[in-house]
Amino acid sequence: MNDMAETDPSMQTAIGAGGAGSGGSRDYDRTLAFAVEAEKLGVDQAWTAEAWGLDAVSTLAFLAGHLKHMTLGTGIMQVSARAPSMTAMTALSLAALTGDRFILGLGNSGPQVVEGLQGERFYKPLSRMREVIEIVRMACRGEKLEHRGEHYVLPRPGGEGKALRLAQPPNPDLPIWLATLSPRALELTGELADGWLGTSFTPERAEAHLEHLRRGAEKAGRSLADLTLCVGAAVAFTDDPEPFVQRAKPQMAFTLGAMGSARTNFYNDAYKRSGFEDAAIEVQRLWVAGKREEAAKAVPDAMIDQTCLFGSEAHIARRIALYRKAGIGVLRLDPHGENSSDRLDTLGRAVALVKSSGEQV
Repeated sequence: MNDMAETDPSMQTAIGAGGAGSGGSRDYDRTLAFAVEAEKLGVDQAWTAEAWGLDAVSTLAFLAGHLKHMTLGTGIMQVSARAPSMTAMTALSLAALTGDRFILGLGNSGPQVVEGLQGERFYKPLSRMREVIEIVRMACRGEKLEHRGEHYVLPRPGGEGKALRLAQPPNPDLPIWLATLSPRALELTGELADGWLGTSFTPERAEAHLEHLRRGAEKAGRSLADLTLCVGAAVAFTDDPEPFVQRAKPQMAFTLGAMGSARTNFYNDAYKRSGFEDAAIEVQRLWVAGKREEAAKAVPDAMIDQTCLFGSEAHIARRIALYRKAGIGVLRLDPHGENSSDRLDTLGRAVALVKSSGEQV
């Protein structure tokens, strides 16, 4: 079965707003100025990051007071970092602040962050995610929070607590998108989520992810078309993509080698499923051994070519068509440039290509 939206002309564009690693006020100023201009260019969404630096919520709230039309999403709020009730309260607050231009993006992160930074066990992350979604949706429906699960019990037994409903008005349609990579997590996304925040994605091997999303959707009696699929790609217009390819390799090596432990790296596993198994293993081996430059050199050009939009306008237009054919509903663009003005020029050209490709469908 293949229900990819090959003729859907409604692909939207998105940007990342603010990195996870810095909280300097001048970074906020640049982030805001870029997002305001991106909105003028017709970008539809902005997503904030959260790892072990900036949280995903503060930057989003800061942007919400200045952006008029963009949909704003947390990309992602880490489920282990907050009680589910607080996740629900925050999501409902952001939905109210933005006039319902908010998407709750959730993710499990990985064992290094969850256990090293948050002090929580990285234990049965999928059942934890399921319980969080159940509690958040219960809260959004305006119900009293009563839950008996493996990870969360509300109210706490044996004490003085009682089941409470949030004081905010219900918002049962608040969308929840999940950032997932492993096959079982992708199935959970297909089963429960409104959208997917994808990484390690290549349109040439889209089924490495989509087959699992589809299986989960069908388990819940729906189809892949019921989810909005969002993936990202760096973009640069150039007649000589080689320098951009080489500059992208250290970050890819970091993803393959450092985004997780030597035993648990969901990004690395996703690239293995996408046809880069030998390279993913070798880059990780070199990275873990401390050979960072060698790890970057071991990244194949094809891995960068298939995950980025580097090249002429005609080449980038062809690649956008591949994402559209794979059923991608939102293309998150990371424009390259020497400064903000150059990056905005690149972004504007890419947004125009996405829109024109839809008109041609």
